[in-house]
Amino acid sequence: MQIITLTTDFGSRDYFAGAMKGAILSRISESVAVNFVDVSHEIEPYNIVQAALILKNVYPEFPAGTIHLVAVNCVYQTDARFLVARRDGHFFFLPDNGLLALIFGEMAENEVVALPSGEPEHFAVKKIFADGISKLAGGADFENLGEPAGELLQRIQIQPVTTKNRIRGTVLHIDNFGNAVVNIFKETFEKVADGRPFSLFFKRHDPITVLSKNYSDVEVGEPLCLFNSAGLLEISIYMGRAAGLLGLKPEDVVEISFE
Repeated sequence: MQIITLTTDFGSRDYFAGAMKGAILSRISESVAVNFVDVSHEIEPYNIVQAALILKNVYPEFPAGTIHLVAVNCVYQTDARFLVARRDGHFFFLPDNGLLALIFGEMAENEVVALPSGEPEHFAVKKIFADGISKLAGGADFENLGEPAGELLQRIQIQPVTTKNRIRGTVLHIDNFGNAVVNIFKETFEKVADGRPFSLFFKRHDPITVLSKNYSDVEVGEPLCLFNSAGLLEISIYMGRAAGLLGLKPEDVVEISFE
């Protein structure tokens, strides 16, 4: 069984996601059983940071050999390059728009191949990805799917700024529950905190001074902060939508000070 995951900004109202699956199925060998898994088709249009955050925390849960199709910010770029990458026994089909750097950082030369582009067309990614995926699922060697990719487009994730007594981070993402996910990992927090009390400041709200383990550690409607399953800091409201109620949005600055 060949598992193929799909993460796109196509949405679910239009034909793009269905057409992509159909194109793959029409090219893949009938002897290969396919299991499509829709990770999300609701990535915000063009938002490769959101796509990278989701995929980075999803792909390790799938078995080795899984093919991950990531079509975000690629439909309207007629001159875009499309890649296939190999990492941790998984394969990733995605545009050359900085996604790889956001997910994995540096990639070795033998881990990335540029797929044949063909003639420019509006929905070129459909044919290019379907051709490459069908070949790989049919037993083709990774190295024979295209040419060495060479230099890739880089997109560097904004890193938190740390000093002895402070961490300054930014909101990366607002999730489906309205939680604000911040680019501060638990390891960074613990290293700078060194066991000291802290105050988390954002906007003009009163600081949060307690690190929760669960959302229900506070009363309904109260704000809290915790580290989520991805190890990233979240600002939340128990049974509420923190982003709307606290006025938080991506790229907003938050600051943690330690006593």
